[in-house]
Amino acid sequence: MSTNASPTSPRRQTVVTLDLEGVLVPEIWIAVAERTGIEALRRTTRDEPDYDVLMKGRLALLDEHGLTMSTIADVIAGLEPMDGARDFLDALRERTQVIILSDTFEQFGAPFMRQLGMPTILCHQLVVHDDRIVDYALRMPDQKRHAVEALRGLNYRVVAAGDSYNDAAMLAAADAGFWFHAPESIAGQFPQFPPNHTYDELFAAITAALD
Repeated sequence: MSTNASPTSPRRQTVVTLDLEGVLVPEIWIAVAERTGIEALRRTTRDEPDYDVLMKGRLALLDEHGLTMSTIADVIAGLEPMDGARDFLDALRERTQVIILSDTFEQFGAPFMRQLGMPTILCHQLVVHDDRIVDYALRMPDQKRHAVEALRGLNYRVVAAGDSYNDAAMLAAADAGFWFHAPESIAGQFPQFPPNHTYDELFAAITAALD
């Protein structure tokens, strides 16, 4: 009788998907509101579940106040990733692949990607004409959920983390999902996703879910 061990199935490959603002970097629109004094720009996806409503309101405010892309770019240039974000991301990327899925825009996200070591980001685009933001172009509707479903369709085990209403579909589509710094008003509506409040907690939760 053969004593050879039975072959084992290969370990399923993994990927982590993370939101950007509120998870790795500050909320950009809040920073713009603080710089310009336009308080209505403090409204984010933590406050408004309908992204189209949120963005149309922002565009109207930019037009009303004559706020240019250059002004917003100047605000972004003065921002840095959240304390510990780079170390957290670097440690996670040593374990597995990481993709940032964000409803921000290429023009907003690019400076942060350089500071974070150029991770992969999938996001949207702003339509800019003569230094004025005149519209926005979604890469595709509900892109976070579709991206996770596509990765799972490629036989990846996906673990996701986010902080806002627009992350809930991404967390639900993943094999495991976690809140990070989500307000109780949001986390309480989706108790199936465990909350985490520090990068150490989130790193431990994600790495455990990867195994």
